[in-house]
Amino acid sequence: MPDSIYLADRQNEHRIFIFRALIAVAVCLVLLFVLVYRMIYLQIVHHDTFSTLSQDNRLQLSPVPPNRGLIFDRNGVVLAENQPAFHLTVTPNEVPDLDQTLSELVEVINFTTSDIESFKRALKRHRSFEAIPLRLNLSETEAAYFAVNRHRFPGVDINARLTRYYTFGAMTAHALGYVGRIDEEDMEQLEEVKVNYRETTHIGKLGIEQANEDVLHGKVGYKQQEVNVEGRKLKVLDEQPPIPGNNLQLTLDIRLQKVAGQALGDKTGAVVALDTRNGAVLAFVSKPSFDPHLFVNGISKTDYQALRSDPSQPLFNRALRGQYPPGSTIKPVLALAALEQRLDIAEETIRCKGFYKLPRDKRKYRDWKKHGHGKVNIQDAVIQSCDVYFYDLAHRMGIDTMARYLALFGLGQPTGIDISGEKPGLLPTREWKRKRYSMPWFPGETLNSGIGQGYMLMTP
Repeated sequence: MPDSIYLADRQNEHRIFIFRALIAVAVCLVLLFVLVYRMIYLQIVHHDTFSTLSQDNRLQLSPVPPNRGLIFDRNGVVLAENQPAFHLTVTPNEVPDLDQTLSELVEVINFTTSDIESFKRALKRHRSFEAIPLRLNLSETEAAYFAVNRHRFPGVDINARLTRYYTFGAMTAHALGYVGRIDEEDMEQLEEVKVNYRETTHIGKLGIEQANEDVLHGKVGYKQQEVNVEGRKLKVLDEQPPIPGNNLQLTLDIRLQKVAGQALGDKTGAVVALDTRNGAVLAFVSKPSFDPHLFVNGISKTDYQALRSDPSQPLFNRALRGQYPPGSTIKPVLALAALEQRLDIAEETIRCKGFYKLPRDKRKYRDWKKHGHGKVNIQDAVIQSCDVYFYDLAHRMGIDTMARYLALFGLGQPTGIDISGEKPGLLPTREWKRKRYSMPWFPGETLNSGIGQGYMLMTP
């Protein structure tokens, strides 16, 4: 039987070809339409938006922190200045693997767990394209060693910045305070002016530095820089320089500060010297003190715990917060109060035998001079600081009258010195003791208050 012979159906094959060609053309037209639509959408409808984004990819606006103002004493001696220092910084969006980079960096630059913790906290506050400090105040040797290995760490660089330096160290620590790294608490307080702290790493934490932060900080500047696709800075296109912080001149006299510190020696205490004409602070010493530079670039936990656990409490500002019995310093004020009351004391004299006794009381209240001062009037009593005279004066005035007149001189109230944390002192009254201890006021307590002892407290 012969093999079957199939004849080609040319007409049917032509129809299939035409159908497939039409489908292909339709698909091409649809794709072309989508492409044209997308081009119109990107280049016409949203031209401004994507043009701006494209420009942002090419241009980078970088904040430039201002230089902090200097602090001088009344004679122009520099107390706090800025010195150049090397800082190791990391720009997160330029680092391929942040954790790996940090682990490898330890082989080149030593940094502590405290540095890592501060860096990770800063990561949450800064944008990914901002340089975040990892280690502050590198030595020249460390900076040079990293420069050799710089190629191994994309996104990590060394920036030369200014760091705070206190010329007289611990001698002025309690007066000037110090600057420290900005933390979350600082950023919450700076919410309204956060933009002005872009790229700023430090802020006043204590003392004059904190109280005058708005004066010393200055105003941030900006640089508009051209960058390549990898984010590498090519050139500066525009620049608005920062405005440095204002310098600050204090009433403090560093020469007198030194004398006061030397007079205290190794003793625990405080010395404050005021200009009686205007209340200007000439010396402000609290001992023991501390090195403020420990806090500038981040104090280690070990050093901080050592300061906190020190029984001599070097961090405690005794001049500002220490409350002590004022002693005989209030006697001239009480004498003025008695004269103002028109008590008949201007020409009156009493005999000081070295002790004083209340009526119907056998107890003797001793004078500082064992055998007494003899016959004294108000002038003699002030000059010789006669306790017996002021025992008698306090008994005649009464505690509430004394408190009322002492309050007129500001006792028991903050002075308003421009350093935060001042304690007000204590001016006792009958009502105060009743509320504080639920006990009545005794006549002997009035006598003690008359020579600045007992419950009465003041800060230096």
